[in-house]
Amino acid sequence: MASRFGFRLSLTALAAAALLLGPVCEANAAESGRDGILTFQFENDLFSNKDGHFTHGTRIAWMSPENSVPEWVRDAAGHVPLFDARASKRIVWSLGQSMYTPEDIGRADPDPNDRPYGGWTYIGIGLVSVDDEQLDNLELNIGMVGPASGAGAVHRAWHDAFGFPEPRGWDHQIGNEPGINLIYDRKWRNFHRFDLIGLEVDATPNAGVTLGNVFTHAQAGLTVRLGQDLPADYGPPRIRPSLPGSDYFMPERAFGWYLFAGVTGRAVARDIFLDGNTFADSPSVDKRPFVGDFQMGFAVTVGDVRLAYTHVLRTREFEGQGESDQFGSLSVSARF
Repeated sequence: MASRFGFRLSLTALAAAALLLGPVCEANAAESGRDGILTFQFENDLFSNKDGHFTHGTRIAWMSPENSVPEWVRDAAGHVPLFDARASKRIVWSLGQSMYTPEDIGRADPDPNDRPYGGWTYIGIGLVSVDDEQLDNLELNIGMVGPASGAGAVHRAWHDAFGFPEPRGWDHQIGNEPGINLIYDRKWRNFHRFDLIGLEVDATPNAGVTLGNVFTHAQAGLTVRLGQDLPADYGPPRIRPSLPGSDYFMPERAFGWYLFAGVTGRAVARDIFLDGNTFADSPSVDKRPFVGDFQMGFAVTVGDVRLAYTHVLRTREFEGQGESDQFGSLSVSARF
Protein backbone atom coordinates (compact mmCIF):
# COMPACT_ATOMS: atom_id res chain seq x y z
CA MET A 1 0.00 0.00 0.00
CA ALA A 2 2.89 2.33 0.67
CA SER A 3 3.82 1.92 -2.96
CA ARG A 4 0.42 3.16 -4.11
CA PHE A 5 0.73 6.04 -1.71
CA GLY A 6 4.10 6.94 -3.21
CA PHE A 7 2.69 6.78 -6.73
CA ARG A 8 -0.16 9.16 -5.92
CA LEU A 9 2.09 11.46 -3.91
CA SER A 10 4.49 11.66 -6.82
CA LEU A 11 1.81 12.55 -9.34
CA THR A 12 0.43 15.22 -7.01
CA ALA A 13 3.88 16.68 -6.41
CA LEU A 14 4.63 16.75 -10.13
CA ALA A 15 1.36 18.49 -10.94
CA ALA A 16 1.91 21.08 -8.21
CA ALA A 17 5.44 21.70 -9.37
CA ALA A 18 4.27 22.24 -12.93
CA LEU A 19 1.87 24.95 -11.74
CA LEU A 20 4.48 26.61 -9.53
CA LEU A 21 7.35 26.46 -11.98
CA GLY A 22 5.41 27.21 -15.15
CA PRO A 23 5.89 31.01 -14.89
CA VAL A 24 9.60 30.51 -14.27
CA CYS A 25 9.88 28.40 -17.41
CA GLU A 26 7.99 30.97 -19.49
CA ALA A 27 10.22 33.78 -18.24
CA ASN A 28 13.37 31.88 -19.13
CA ALA A 29 11.96 30.86 -22.49
CA ALA A 30 11.22 34.47 -23.39
CA GLU A 31 14.70 35.52 -22.33
CA SER A 32 16.94 32.73 -23.56
CA GLY A 33 14.88 30.58 -25.93
CA ARG A 34 14.10 26.89 -25.53
CA ASP A 35 17.25 26.11 -23.65
CA GLY A 36 16.37 25.54 -20.00
CA ILE A 37 15.38 22.03 -18.82
CA LEU A 38 12.61 21.16 -16.35
CA THR A 39 12.67 17.64 -14.84
CA PHE A 40 10.09 15.72 -12.80
CA GLN A 41 11.11 12.44 -11.17
CA PHE A 42 9.69 9.85 -8.89
CA GLU A 43 11.11 6.56 -7.69
CA ASN A 44 9.03 3.91 -5.93
CA ASP A 45 9.00 0.25 -4.98
CA LEU A 46 5.55 0.10 -6.64
CA PHE A 47 7.33 -1.27 -9.71
CA SER A 48 8.66 -4.33 -7.85
CA ASN A 49 5.45 -5.28 -5.98
CA LYS A 50 7.37 -4.93 -2.75
CA ASP A 51 7.13 -2.51 0.15
CA GLY A 52 9.82 -1.18 2.47
CA HIS A 53 13.40 0.09 2.71
CA PHE A 54 13.77 2.84 0.06
CA THR A 55 10.06 3.20 -0.54
CA HIS A 56 9.67 6.53 -2.31
CA GLY A 57 11.53 9.53 -3.72
CA THR A 58 10.39 12.67 -5.53
CA ARG A 59 12.59 15.31 -7.16
CA ILE A 60 11.82 18.42 -9.21
CA ALA A 61 14.67 20.27 -10.92
CA TRP A 62 15.23 23.26 -13.17
CA MET A 63 18.44 23.51 -15.23
CA SER A 64 19.11 27.03 -16.40
CA PRO A 65 19.72 28.01 -20.02
CA GLU A 66 23.37 28.05 -20.92
CA ASN A 67 23.56 31.81 -21.31
CA SER A 68 21.85 32.71 -18.03
CA VAL A 69 24.71 31.76 -15.66
CA PRO A 70 26.03 34.89 -13.89
CA GLU A 71 29.55 35.95 -14.80
CA TRP A 72 30.77 35.56 -11.23
CA VAL A 73 29.61 31.94 -11.27
CA ARG A 74 31.53 31.35 -14.49
CA ASP A 75 34.60 32.92 -12.92
CA ALA A 76 34.25 30.77 -9.80
CA ALA A 77 33.86 27.64 -11.95
CA GLY A 78 37.22 28.46 -13.52
CA HIS A 79 38.81 27.80 -10.12
CA VAL A 80 37.26 24.34 -9.73
CA PRO A 81 40.21 22.07 -10.60
CA LEU A 82 38.24 19.46 -12.56
CA PHE A 83 35.97 21.81 -14.50
CA ASP A 84 36.79 22.59 -18.13
CA ALA A 85 36.83 26.39 -18.43
CA ARG A 86 35.83 26.14 -22.12
CA ALA A 87 32.72 24.01 -21.55
CA SER A 88 29.24 25.49 -21.22
CA LYS A 89 27.95 26.10 -17.69
CA ARG A 90 24.45 25.69 -16.29
CA ILE A 91 22.92 26.07 -12.82
CA VAL A 92 20.52 23.43 -11.47
CA TRP A 93 17.96 24.15 -8.72
CA SER A 94 16.18 21.17 -7.19
CA LEU A 95 13.71 20.17 -4.48
CA GLY A 96 13.39 16.58 -3.28
CA GLN A 97 12.06 14.23 -0.64
CA SER A 98 13.01 10.60 0.08
CA MET A 99 11.37 8.09 2.44
CA TYR A 100 12.73 4.93 4.05
CA THR A 101 10.81 2.35 6.08
CA PRO A 102 11.25 -1.18 7.41
CA GLU A 103 9.52 -3.99 5.54
CA ASP A 104 6.70 -4.31 8.08
CA ILE A 105 5.01 -0.91 8.44
CA GLY A 106 2.19 -2.38 10.53
CA ARG A 107 4.31 -2.70 13.67
CA ALA A 108 4.09 0.11 16.22
CA ASP A 109 7.44 -1.08 17.59
CA PRO A 110 9.58 -1.56 14.47
CA ASP A 111 11.96 -4.50 14.24
CA PRO A 112 15.29 -3.20 15.65
CA ASN A 113 17.13 -5.42 13.16
CA ASP A 114 15.43 -3.87 10.13
CA ARG A 115 16.06 -0.54 8.45
CA PRO A 116 14.66 2.29 10.59
CA TYR A 117 12.08 4.82 9.46
CA GLY A 118 13.65 7.95 8.01
CA GLY A 119 12.82 10.95 5.84
CA TRP A 120 14.97 13.49 4.00
CA THR A 121 13.65 16.71 2.45
CA TYR A 122 16.17 18.98 0.77
CA ILE A 123 16.87 21.75 -1.67
CA GLY A 124 19.82 21.62 -3.99
CA ILE A 125 21.90 23.93 -6.11
CA GLY A 126 24.36 22.60 -8.62
CA LEU A 127 26.77 23.79 -11.26
CA VAL A 128 27.06 21.70 -14.41
CA SER A 129 29.90 21.97 -16.91
CA VAL A 130 29.15 20.12 -20.14
CA ASP A 131 30.54 19.63 -23.63
CA ASP A 132 30.31 16.89 -26.26
CA GLU A 133 32.69 14.60 -24.41
CA GLN A 134 32.12 14.95 -20.67
CA LEU A 135 29.86 16.36 -17.98
CA ASP A 136 31.00 17.59 -14.56
CA ASN A 137 28.46 18.17 -11.82
CA LEU A 138 29.12 19.93 -8.49
CA GLU A 139 26.04 19.99 -6.26
CA LEU A 140 25.16 21.10 -2.74
CA ASN A 141 22.09 19.62 -1.01
CA ILE A 142 20.80 21.14 2.24
CA GLY A 143 17.75 20.00 4.19
CA MET A 144 16.36 18.16 7.19
CA VAL A 145 16.31 14.55 8.28
CA GLY A 146 13.74 13.37 10.82
CA PRO A 147 10.22 14.53 11.74
CA ALA A 148 11.05 18.04 10.46
CA SER A 149 11.41 16.58 6.96
CA GLY A 150 7.64 16.01 6.95
CA ALA A 151 8.07 12.55 5.41
CA GLY A 152 6.29 10.71 8.22
CA ALA A 153 3.41 13.18 8.36
CA VAL A 154 2.91 13.02 4.59
CA HIS A 155 3.08 9.22 4.58
CA ARG A 156 0.47 8.88 7.34
CA ALA A 157 -1.82 11.55 5.90
CA TRP A 158 -1.98 9.94 2.47
CA HIS A 159 -2.53 6.47 3.87
CA ASP A 160 -5.38 7.83 5.99
CA ALA A 161 -6.90 9.74 3.07
CA PHE A 162 -6.95 6.70 0.78
CA GLY A 163 -7.77 4.05 3.39
CA PHE A 164 -4.43 2.29 3.18
CA PRO A 165 -2.93 0.43 6.16
CA GLU A 166 -1.52 2.83 8.72
CA PRO A 167 2.28 3.08 8.83
CA ARG A 168 2.51 2.77 12.58
CA GLY A 169 6.22 3.12 13.31
CA TRP A 170 7.06 6.71 12.34
CA ASP A 171 7.23 7.70 16.02
CA HIS A 172 10.46 5.69 16.11
CA GLN A 173 12.09 7.35 13.09
CA ILE A 174 15.59 8.80 12.98
CA GLY A 175 15.58 12.12 14.88
CA ASN A 176 15.77 15.67 13.58
CA GLU A 177 19.13 16.65 12.14
CA PRO A 178 20.10 19.31 9.60
CA GLY A 179 21.58 17.59 6.58
CA ILE A 180 24.23 18.76 4.14
CA ASN A 181 25.86 16.95 1.25
CA LEU A 182 28.47 18.08 -1.26
CA ILE A 183 28.48 15.96 -4.41
CA TYR A 184 30.88 15.83 -7.32
CA ASP A 185 30.68 13.45 -10.26
CA ARG A 186 32.00 13.21 -13.79
CA LYS A 187 30.62 11.31 -16.78
CA TRP A 188 32.46 10.64 -20.04
CA ARG A 189 30.15 10.38 -23.06
CA ASN A 190 31.31 8.69 -26.26
CA PHE A 191 34.06 6.94 -24.30
CA HIS A 192 33.41 4.12 -26.73
CA ARG A 193 30.94 4.42 -29.61
CA PHE A 194 30.20 2.21 -32.63
CA ASP A 195 27.38 0.96 -34.86
CA LEU A 196 25.82 -2.49 -34.50
CA ILE A 197 23.32 -3.91 -37.05
CA GLY A 198 22.10 -0.43 -37.88
CA LEU A 199 21.91 0.76 -34.28
CA GLU A 200 24.19 3.08 -32.35
CA VAL A 201 26.01 1.88 -29.23
CA ASP A 202 27.94 3.96 -26.71
CA ALA A 203 29.43 3.58 -23.25
CA THR A 204 29.50 6.26 -20.52
CA PRO A 205 31.78 5.68 -17.52
CA ASN A 206 31.25 7.74 -14.37
CA ALA A 207 33.03 8.40 -11.09
CA GLY A 208 32.26 10.62 -8.13
CA VAL A 209 32.30 11.30 -4.43
CA THR A 210 29.67 12.49 -1.93
CA LEU A 211 30.61 14.08 1.40
CA GLY A 212 28.30 15.02 4.27
CA ASN A 213 26.42 13.87 7.33
CA VAL A 214 23.60 12.31 5.28
CA PHE A 215 25.68 10.31 2.78
CA THR A 216 29.43 9.85 2.44
CA HIS A 217 30.68 7.53 -0.25
CA ALA A 218 32.82 7.16 -3.35
CA GLN A 219 31.51 5.46 -6.46
CA ALA A 220 32.31 4.44 -10.02
CA GLY A 221 30.26 2.81 -12.74
CA LEU A 222 29.41 2.41 -16.41
CA THR A 223 26.26 2.82 -18.53
CA VAL A 224 25.86 1.30 -22.02
CA ARG A 225 23.21 2.54 -24.45
CA LEU A 226 21.84 1.04 -27.66
CA GLY A 227 19.37 2.80 -29.93
CA GLN A 228 18.70 5.10 -32.84
CA ASP A 229 19.62 8.77 -33.03
CA LEU A 230 21.15 8.66 -29.57
CA PRO A 231 20.58 12.12 -28.07
CA ALA A 232 23.43 14.04 -26.52
CA ASP A 233 22.69 13.15 -22.93
CA TYR A 234 24.38 11.26 -20.12
CA GLY A 235 21.58 8.89 -19.15
CA PRO A 236 18.29 9.74 -17.41
CA PRO A 237 18.45 11.42 -13.98
CA ARG A 238 18.23 9.46 -10.75
CA ILE A 239 17.60 10.31 -7.10
CA ARG A 240 20.78 9.93 -5.08
CA PRO A 241 22.42 7.73 -3.97
CA SER A 242 22.39 6.11 -7.39
CA LEU A 243 24.17 5.49 -10.63
CA PRO A 244 24.28 9.12 -11.78
CA GLY A 245 22.46 10.34 -14.86
CA SER A 246 21.71 13.96 -15.70
CA ASP A 247 18.89 16.43 -16.23
CA TYR A 248 20.84 17.60 -19.29
CA PHE A 249 19.89 16.37 -22.74
CA MET A 250 20.36 17.89 -26.19
CA PRO A 251 18.19 16.24 -28.88
CA GLU A 252 19.99 15.76 -32.15
CA ARG A 253 16.85 14.91 -34.16
CA ALA A 254 13.08 15.07 -33.75
CA PHE A 255 12.90 11.49 -32.45
CA GLY A 256 15.37 9.24 -30.69
CA TRP A 257 15.28 6.23 -28.42
CA TYR A 258 17.63 3.96 -26.59
CA LEU A 259 17.79 1.01 -24.24
CA PHE A 260 20.37 1.16 -21.49
CA ALA A 261 21.96 -0.93 -18.79
CA GLY A 262 24.38 0.17 -16.10
CA VAL A 263 26.24 -0.85 -12.99
CA THR A 264 27.85 1.14 -10.20
CA GLY A 265 29.64 0.31 -6.98
CA ARG A 266 29.73 2.48 -3.85
CA ALA A 267 32.21 2.36 -0.97
CA VAL A 268 30.01 3.66 1.86
CA ALA A 269 31.48 5.48 4.84
CA ARG A 270 28.20 6.96 6.09
CA ASP A 271 24.48 6.56 5.46
CA ILE A 272 22.38 8.32 8.10
CA PHE A 273 19.38 6.12 7.26
CA LEU A 274 21.38 3.09 8.36
CA ASP A 275 23.89 4.55 10.85
CA GLY A 276 21.37 6.77 12.63
CA ASN A 277 21.82 10.34 13.86
CA THR A 278 25.30 11.81 14.00
CA PHE A 279 25.30 13.29 17.49
CA ALA A 280 22.36 11.55 19.21
CA ASP A 281 21.09 8.05 19.87
CA SER A 282 18.61 6.80 17.30
CA PRO A 283 17.52 3.59 15.61
CA SER A 284 20.28 2.10 13.45
CA VAL A 285 21.55 -1.08 11.83
CA ASP A 286 25.00 -2.30 10.81
CA LYS A 287 25.54 -1.10 7.26
CA ARG A 288 27.50 -2.95 4.63
CA PRO A 289 30.57 -1.03 3.40
CA PHE A 290 30.05 -1.86 -0.28
CA VAL A 291 26.79 -1.54 -2.20
CA GLY A 292 26.08 -2.14 -5.88
CA ASP A 293 23.31 -0.89 -8.15
CA PHE A 294 22.34 -2.69 -11.35
CA GLN A 295 19.89 -0.89 -13.60
CA MET A 296 18.26 -1.17 -16.99
CA GLY A 297 15.58 0.74 -18.82
CA PHE A 298 14.67 2.86 -21.80
CA ALA A 299 14.47 6.50 -22.83
CA VAL A 300 12.51 8.12 -25.65
CA THR A 301 13.14 11.64 -26.92
CA VAL A 302 10.39 13.33 -28.92
CA GLY A 303 11.22 16.88 -29.90
CA ASP A 304 12.16 18.69 -26.70
CA VAL A 305 10.81 16.05 -24.29
CA ARG A 306 12.59 13.02 -22.83
CA LEU A 307 10.68 10.23 -21.04
CA ALA A 308 12.65 7.52 -19.25
CA TYR A 309 12.04 4.50 -17.06
CA THR A 310 14.76 2.78 -15.01
CA HIS A 311 14.44 -0.45 -13.05
CA VAL A 312 16.98 -0.80 -10.25
CA LEU A 313 18.31 -3.81 -8.35
CA ARG A 314 20.27 -2.74 -5.26
CA THR A 315 22.40 -5.19 -3.31
CA ARG A 316 21.86 -5.63 0.41
CA GLU A 317 22.76 -2.49 2.35
CA PHE A 318 22.86 -3.74 5.95
CA GLU A 319 23.62 -6.86 7.93
CA GLY A 320 20.56 -9.06 8.40
CA GLN A 321 18.78 -7.72 5.30
CA GLY A 322 16.95 -10.68 3.81
CA GLU A 323 17.31 -9.93 0.10
CA SER A 324 18.26 -7.26 -2.37
CA ASP A 325 15.88 -4.38 -3.03
CA GLN A 326 14.18 -3.44 -6.29
CA PHE A 327 12.38 -0.26 -7.33
CA GLY A 328 11.58 1.76 -10.40
CA SER A 329 12.29 5.31 -11.49
CA LEU A 330 10.27 7.46 -13.89
CA SER A 331 11.46 10.82 -15.18
CA VAL A 332 10.16 13.40 -17.62
CA SER A 333 12.42 16.21 -18.82
CA ALA A 334 11.38 19.06 -21.11
CA ARG A 335 13.40 21.83 -22.74
CA PHE A 336 11.96 25.36 -22.64
